[in-house]
This record gives sequence, C-alpha cells and structure tokens, in this order.
Amino acid sequence: MAQPTIRATGLNLTFQTNDGPVHALKDVNLDVNKGDFVSFIGPSGCGKTTFLRCIAGLETPTGGEINVNGMTPDEARRARAYGYVFQAAGLYPWRTIGGNIRLPLEIMGFDKAEQADRVKCVLELVDLAGFEKKFPWQLSGGMQQRASIARALAFDADILLMDEPFGALDEIVRDHLNEQLLQLWARTEKTIAFVTHSIPEAVYLSTKIVVMSPRPGRISDVIDSPLPRERPLDIRDSPEFIEIAHRVRDGLRAGHVDG
Repeated sequence: MAQPTIRATGLNLTFQTNDGPVHALKDVNLDVNKGDFVSFIGPSGCGKTTFLRCIAGLETPTGGEINVNGMTPDEARRARAYGYVFQAAGLYPWRTIGGNIRLPLEIMGFDKAEQADRVKCVLELVDLAGFEKKFPWQLSGGMQQRASIARALAFDADILLMDEPFGALDEIVRDHLNEQLLQLWARTEKTIAFVTHSIPEAVYLSTKIVVMSPRPGRISDVIDSPLPRERPLDIRDSPEFIEIAHRVRDGLRAGHVDG
C-alpha cells in the first residue's frame, strides 16, 4: 500500500509564552493520501493553521512525528514539495501579476524561457490568461487570490497548502472560486490541505473533512465524503450534502462540549 502523502502521528505542539504554556495541538493522528482534498474546520484558535504550518515546516512540533512525501517537513520544504496560499494574496504591488508568479521561479533559478512557459500555463489554469502585465491593484480581490494560487502552482509542487484563501471574499465570489478550485484540483490532481471556517465550503470542496476541537487542538471527527468528484454548486441542496454538513456541525458542537 502506498505511503500517505502527509502523515501525522501523535503530533503535539506547545508554545511557551509569558503567561505559561499554550497547548496548540494535542495527539493529532492523520493520514492524507495522494490526490485527497482535505479540509480542516474548527473554531478560531483550534490549531487548524498551526497544523498547516507544521506540514510546511514553519512550526516545529514538540512531540510526535509528521512526514510529508516520506520526508521531514524541513526536507520537504527544501525539496519544494508544496505550494502555500495564505489568507491574504500577498502580492508585491510593484511587480506585475506575471512578475509575482515568476518570483519563486527566479529564486529557484529556472531559465527565462521556462519561467515564461510556466507563467503562461498557470495563468490559464486559474483563468487569468491576458492579465500577466496587470498590477495587483488593477485586479479584484478574487482575481488577486487566483494569482496567489497561480504563484503557488508555478513550480508544480505535488501538495497545495491553503490557509483560508477565500475567507475575506463575499459569498458570490467565494462560490465562484470554490467551483474553479475544484476544477483546478481535477485537472492537476494535486493533494490539497485547506483550512476554512465555513461548513458549506468544507463539505463542497473535500474528499475528507477533518473537524477540530477548541484548544488544545484535537481531531474530533474525520469524515470521508461520499459525494461524487464532479460537484455542481446546486449539490449543496442535496440530502447527502445536508447530512454531511449536519455531521460536521455535530462534530464542532461535541468538540466544544468535550473541550
């Protein structure tokens, strides 16, 4: 059997602060397989983003283990195993959209022709062909986030880590980007780990939903979605969708009671 793309075993993370220790993650065990779309949902401060940062090697666990593509997170980071999309698009205003997407490729030493090919390819993937010479301020918030996703895809990492990328957008734009993200996932077959506060977003996007409890962050439920991979937006009115959403809500409630 193939090794999971991401495996956490007995993962703990405690931050030392002036007010004493803060237990951010406690006994987290999780396997994410190649090609999964996994959403992490839970109340603020439950460790969703902290767990994503552990995968990315941006935080160091104080106990347990985490492996990414069979490597430590640090090794995986050096091997460019993942792209990371933050809550804010984080585009440099003085660089064009193409220039922003090229930045990691320049740092990695790709030649100019390869950079140009990759920028063209990822702009088409996120439906921004023709916007390469625009500056971030000339684009809407949703388009800026798509450019941020393109930048994370540019060096073709197997894994895409996404920390509430659509949280600041209005519902209509968010719905549209959810649809586009599913299409992108189907075309690229990336493994995606996605943090959200939205139950409908988690259920609509995911093959697996990880429900987390309040601090210390623990996994209170893991739901394997029975929904088909092809998901029109109106699937959200189906009994199957509503049933999964209820289970997520129940998991969140139970986590609060147990916590």
